[in-house]
Amino acid sequence: MHRNGASRLLAVLLPPRCLLCGAGGADGQDLCAGCLGDLAANQPACPSCALPLATPAPACGECLRRPPPFTAAWAAFRYQHPLDLLESRFKFHHDLAAGRVLANAMAMRVRGVAPARPALLVPVPLHPRRLRERGYNQALELARPLAASLGIPLRHDVLARIRDTPAQTGLDAAARRRNLRGAFVAGAGDLPDHLALLDDVMTTGATLRECARVLRHAGVARVDVWALARAPRR
Repeated sequence: MHRNGASRLLAVLLPPRCLLCGAGGADGQDLCAGCLGDLAANQPACPSCALPLATPAPACGECLRRPPPFTAAWAAFRYQHPLDLLESRFKFHHDLAAGRVLANAMAMRVRGVAPARPALLVPVPLHPRRLRERGYNQALELARPLAASLGIPLRHDVLARIRDTPAQTGLDAAARRRNLRGAFVAGAGDLPDHLALLDDVMTTGATLRECARVLRHAGVARVDVWALARAPRR
């Protein structure tokens, strides 16, 4: 049986069900149209750091005072209910089906909004110890289907996390920056002039700022940031 035929048979025998409400999935996905519509698009947002804004603006106050080391930032959704439920299942409960749903939703947003396309997509790495504990890098699991869908090359050897930093939870932005200093190094090999870092949730942006700083120091002319979701300012 051809792959397409097997997929159709599987869809008949095991129809997709929404991971949030249990209703029938839409378009072959484990998410119904209603719950998909409940994922809040991150608009309007600061074009420099993707911070959710009440009204459109050229930049948020923080970026005006302290421009980030990346050129632009884009997040598909705002980190709020019900996306936070799917993200928690994906990141902390080994639910890769939730990851596929989130990756597909993010790909739909990228195609609709069309941020500047980079020459390379680079997921934010985990420290080896954290990777062994979790079993997978959630940023890489999001990046793989997204890169395939958009036809953008993907590399996960561009950055390495060499220092296992304490958890960022509870730290303010300045403490997060100090906590991450020296945590990442750029790998060997040629890099394009324009690449995009990808992470799942952008909170203060400290991790992505440090990754971008390392890549700029390695000679990358333009580093953008893509994220599944952006948290509002606390």
